[in-house]
Amino acid sequence: MPEGPSVRKFQLLTSPFVGQVVAKVGGSSRKINVNDLNALRLQDSQVHGKNLYLAFVAAEGPLGPPAEETVLQREAASRGGSPAQGGQEQVRAPQDEELQELHHSRSEPPDAAEDRGNWLRVHFGLFGSIRANEFSRANKANKRGDWKDPTPRLVLHFESGGFLVFYNCRMHWCSSPRADPASDILSVEFHRGRALDALRTPNPICYTLLDQRYFSGLGNIIKNEILYLAKIHPLTQGSLLALSDLERLLDCAVRFSADWLHSKLHGKGLHPQIYGKEQCPLGHPVMKETLGPSGGFKRLTWWCPQCQPAVLSGDGDPSPGT
Repeated sequence: MPEGPSVRKFQLLTSPFVGQVVAKVGGSSRKINVNDLNALRLQDSQVHGKNLYLAFVAAEGPLGPPAEETVLQREAASRGGSPAQGGQEQVRAPQDEELQELHHSRSEPPDAAEDRGNWLRVHFGLFGSIRANEFSRANKANKRGDWKDPTPRLVLHFESGGFLVFYNCRMHWCSSPRADPASDILSVEFHRGRALDALRTPNPICYTLLDQRYFSGLGNIIKNEILYLAKIHPLTQGSLLALSDLERLLDCAVRFSADWLHSKLHGKGLHPQIYGKEQCPLGHPVMKETLGPSGGFKRLTWWCPQCQPAVLSGDGDPSPGT
């Protein structure tokens, strides 16, 4: 599933088209009428966690103030212009993880009914992606032996001649972006104090890290990697960890996410240390288990028992589940 850095890169691909008018549309989406986008102007593009929001207005209407340029956009421009193209995630989720995410994606409750707004919300599910000025091509034959190119959910051709192509994503109209920048780990407004308060709770730390109310954009790959980098057992209760340990974990989350985004903007893949591995970088055997809150969504988790030892509670017992 595309995590925060991937979605931020997708947003950077859309940014050059802000202010342009849609000249022609296409795509197979059944969630929206793609023809509704014809002759509209793309007014704004924002990313919040794992969601991309695109604002459209009537072409003859006022363009409005340009979207505020982000620090990441300036970095991308200073390092060579547009970000590198890319489709799927470089790191493939193990098959059983993919099936869990697909089930979770299909079982998500529908959004509350509301009047259609001018913001198009894009969620990328398991394998969603965006391409600018190019279509995705088949890199292998399907089960029937056919070399069939992926079918876009949405294609937006602009008057400038450029175009955007959306693959394997879910879209619907909404009145405004539903997000809090203070929870976005890639936002300059990310609120460390609030995140630390969430980490201090007696819940297993691996559960808290995936709570999008406090760590929007942080997904399972980031969770596994930063827990290994911080040498913290995934089932450790946050309340048992010293503040310095939680600070280090938070530093790892922000730094890892930013570094992953930087690599994506330069067309480089991610080389995980623990996610999907049988051994850690030091050669120790890695444990793998599906972990999650009772009654909630459970995720595959990898950890090294030697590098990430269990933390004992005050009565001398390991944290629950270790």
